Amino acid sequence: MSLDLISSSSSSSSSSSSSPIMSPLLQTPEESTAPSRSGRKLARTTMGLERDKKRLGDVEDRRGDTLVDEIGIVTTAPAPNGVDLVQESVSLIEYVARLGDFRSTQRQECYSLVRRMKSLLPLFDEIRFLGSAIPPNGIASLSKLKKVFCLAKKLLKTCNEGSKIYLALESEAMMVKFHAVHEKLCQALDELPFDEIEVSVEVREQVELMVTQLRRGKRRKDTQDMELAVDLMAVSSKTDERNADIAIIERLAKKLDLNTVENLKKETIAISNVAKERGQTSECIEQIVEILNKFKQVFGMEVIDVFEEPVKPKLLLKSGSSVIPHEFLCPITLEVMRDPVIIASGQTFERESIQKWFDSNHRTCPKTRERLGHLSLAPNHALKNLITQWRETNNYKSPNTEGLASPQGSSVKQEEISSLVEELSSCQLKVQRKAAKDIRMLSKENPESRILFAENGAIPALVQLLTYPDSKIQEHAVTALLNLSINDSNKKLIANEQAIPTIIDVLRNGRMESRENSAAALFSLSMLDENKVIIALSDGIPALVELLEQGTVRGKKDAVTALFNLCLNQANKARAIDAGIVPPLLLLLKDKKLNMVDEALSMFLLLVTHPQGRYEIGQLSFIGTLVDIIKKGTPKNKECAASVLLELSSNNSSHILAALQFGVYEHLVDISETGTNRAQRKARGLLQVMKTSDQLP
Repeated sequence: MSLDLISSSSSSSSSSSSSPIMSPLLQTPEESTAPSRSGRKLARTTMGLERDKKRLGDVEDRRGDTLVDEIGIVTTAPAPNGVDLVQESVSLIEYVARLGDFRSTQRQECYSLVRRMKSLLPLFDEIRFLGSAIPPNGIASLSKLKKVFCLAKKLLKTCNEGSKIYLALESEAMMVKFHAVHEKLCQALDELPFDEIEVSVEVREQVELMVTQLRRGKRRKDTQDMELAVDLMAVSSKTDERNADIAIIERLAKKLDLNTVENLKKETIAISNVAKERGQTSECIEQIVEILNKFKQVFGMEVIDVFEEPVKPKLLLKSGSSVIPHEFLCPITLEVMRDPVIIASGQTFERESIQKWFDSNHRTCPKTRERLGHLSLAPNHALKNLITQWRETNNYKSPNTEGLASPQGSSVKQEEISSLVEELSSCQLKVQRKAAKDIRMLSKENPESRILFAENGAIPALVQLLTYPDSKIQEHAVTALLNLSINDSNKKLIANEQAIPTIIDVLRNGRMESRENSAAALFSLSMLDENKVIIALSDGIPALVELLEQGTVRGKKDAVTALFNLCLNQANKARAIDAGIVPPLLLLLKDKKLNMVDEALSMFLLLVTHPQGRYEIGQLSFIGTLVDIIKKGTPKNKECAASVLLELSSNNSSHILAALQFGVYEHLVDISETGTNRAQRKARGLLQVMKTSDQLP
């Protein structure tokens, strides 16, 4: 998902130039936009600031955690005034800005949310220095906004401290929570009476822009980490022969940053905390513990009972990596400083931020508000050394530079890469075959090599090998392209080389392993929306449906995964139905030995959102199968089946009547009380449909 970087600035009444984002402590009274102000109001605001901040610092953690739950926010505290609400909101923003690194699976969403919260600081600046009292509807809106910040804080803390394995497995549910926070934030900002609280046009436009970006971001489909998703599926599977593959386990552990003894100890504690909340016997917890134990075995750790009270390692203490020391943050941007400098007032700021402040014709200290005798900047070497040591100790990476560092410990050399690419064009078949195989193996386990092979021209040569009659060369070439396509930039390069039609030809006519890996390659390439269209127009969907019918268990899984991703495109749903996808999906539901009920139901859930799909699958026998799964399936099966039935019934009341005739009612009542969170929501939705259509028994 793309990160919408909102570049915000706050304005002063005495100057038309803009300044960087700042906290409410930063504006000088003489630079306020207030048309008039009583001395009493200003004195109260200024003198009470540090007192309020101290009070909030003492109670903020306790209040933030008790006010919020997943459905709403409950509080018995008396209604605060506008000044309190502004200060409490700013304290919440400053708290989340000090959180350390977030879990990799939600990192982009976390940093995006934190940036958007920080971009509201200019709004609070102006509200703080208003001369007139905030009207009641303004106080109500600010109260609602503060509650959203509490909800955001709880979510961000989970992504900062929670189990990495749990967050990876529950990435879809976490995304739903982020979208819920985004929606609540939009609603709260929409209700702000900007005119009545006299917010400047510039700040109002910034807020409206952020709301637009939030809503646009919610409509976008998130591109998941394909390698992580596939590896998680393999390691957590009870039937996939790759579930004990050491290479896959090591790769997954590295992806989740669980490849050291210290991090595995911390993860054990985090999982223990999750288990206390969800119950030790839940299916999800058992799955998490199994994955954790595989990581421990690979890294030579003793596998102990996770639910025994573990001893917390020192690095888990609050003063360690979980929270960034406040003095390391620039008071203007609330980011960890890289080049701290001291100004005439004795305060320290990030060099770039304070320079922008001065360049905007400000001659005061943003923090103390005093007028400066000079604008010279002196490097704060002592603080810079402390920050550097802290970064190294806590392995902290700034959000704006995260992911830019080159991979470490690579065993692949440039000479080896160049030599293998040259051998792909050899006139000797044996040399070509070996080169394709070596590229396949190197690109499987080494992310850096995927970039280097592409830069050295491996993709065109591999695409050409796909047309060779030698079945082994075909297999190695298509699998090498699959591995290279894990890198997002390589997806475009492969498509630009007209590889997709050739991969589809291998999918139709190659040996079974080549067909399976071709399906996996199409899944990877289809992560790009433009490639979804190319694959469909190249008749890739009928070829995948054919593999779904005729393939091995692994082939069927690769095919249904690729088809699922392709059918995120609405037009491709009709193409899949026309290609005959429904009958083989029904067979997957009925053949329990294949262990693919969840995959089939997920596919059906996509198809029922299309009118043609509802017509094709909404037959009496299918309703009976759904009800049977709701009765006897696993918790995940029941959740998916209830979702499909709800989608069908919302468009045609005869489907809910048929389900009632098959005896679904009592099982829906049970699921609404004991099922997974999502299953409970779907079951209640079905019961509501019954109620509104007068079909309750």
